[in-house]
Amino acid sequence: MSDYPEWVYAAALCSLPLQTPARVRSLLRAGSPSQVFERVAYHSGPVNGIDNEVLKVWRRHVACGLDTLCDRYVAADVQVLTERDEHYPWPLRGDPAAPAVVFVRGSLDVLDRRRVAIIGTRRASNAGRHFARELGAALAERNVCVVSGLARGIDGEGHRGALGICGTMRPVLGVVASGLDVVYPPEHADLWTSVARHGLLLSETPLGARPEAHRFPMRNRILAALSEVVVVVESAATGGSMSTVREAERRGVAVMAVPGRPGVRTSEGTNSLLRDGCAPVTNVDDVLVALGLDTRKSRPRSDVRQSPIGSEQCVVAALSREPGTIDSLSLCTALSVVEVALALGRLESAGWVAQSGAGWDLLTSAHGP
Repeated sequence: MSDYPEWVYAAALCSLPLQTPARVRSLLRAGSPSQVFERVAYHSGPVNGIDNEVLKVWRRHVACGLDTLCDRYVAADVQVLTERDEHYPWPLRGDPAAPAVVFVRGSLDVLDRRRVAIIGTRRASNAGRHFARELGAALAERNVCVVSGLARGIDGEGHRGALGICGTMRPVLGVVASGLDVVYPPEHADLWTSVARHGLLLSETPLGARPEAHRFPMRNRILAALSEVVVVVESAATGGSMSTVREAERRGVAVMAVPGRPGVRTSEGTNSLLRDGCAPVTNVDDVLVALGLDTRKSRPRSDVRQSPIGSEQCVVAALSREPGTIDSLSLCTALSVVEVALALGRLESAGWVAQSGAGWDLLTSAHGP
């Protein structure tokens, strides 16, 4: 039958209604995509154990125009790769739950870099966002590929940090839970475009697939399988980050966590990981050591922020213990409310602190001393 390239038939099979990753794997074990497509479309008998009711639905929809489908993928600059393809992402080969088909935009060369996932809560604090952004930049400077699900909060900030590094090819990899033409969250359209242009954007769902809730846990297994180390910056005790952690642990992928303040919801997950024996991340060197890289050969990057002086140093020292309000900082530093307010204004302009609700957070560097 093969009037089209095999990838067109693979994309058509993935686009069938009621399709699941398990069914795609089952179908493509039975033969080439074109052979399986012909069997689904034109034969009346069973197809490799697929339920008859599902098969009936497929046969009502399978006659969609393959030429239109082909044009759509070419126009979107999206490659369709099956496990039979030479360029199928090599870190996924042999994974027990590897997707039978992946959809990619960008350069597969980023997979030849060392790969670290930066993940965490969508409801991140200012301090958590800052640390994720700094860590992403520090890893990218050392040619380590930053991996995330491009979600709001920690994921997006890690990638924004990595993309801010100068150079034509930034080591970035985004693993998403919708079709590569369906941006989620919508406000990350620029981030998706930058990741595809400078690195690699990957999904197991075909063009047009919506970001339905069940797709995110499935996405997390791919994210974990593509990473060598998973760093959790901030996380509640349950949620998407912990799902990725479980997938990483099943695969023997190292999990690390950034210590957080006790009693804060977005630190519950990271602190429980540390309690259970995960290694802490206080700066980029901790991650480089986990990768087995010699940190002595890394080019150190000094903190470019203007150093605090006078009353600013007192405020920074107080905030290094815990976040505070103007009143609480005035009490513990013995400075007047006016002096604290002025110091915070200068520190905020220099990038040392950020306001969070009624209080202030210290923004720590991930670049190390």
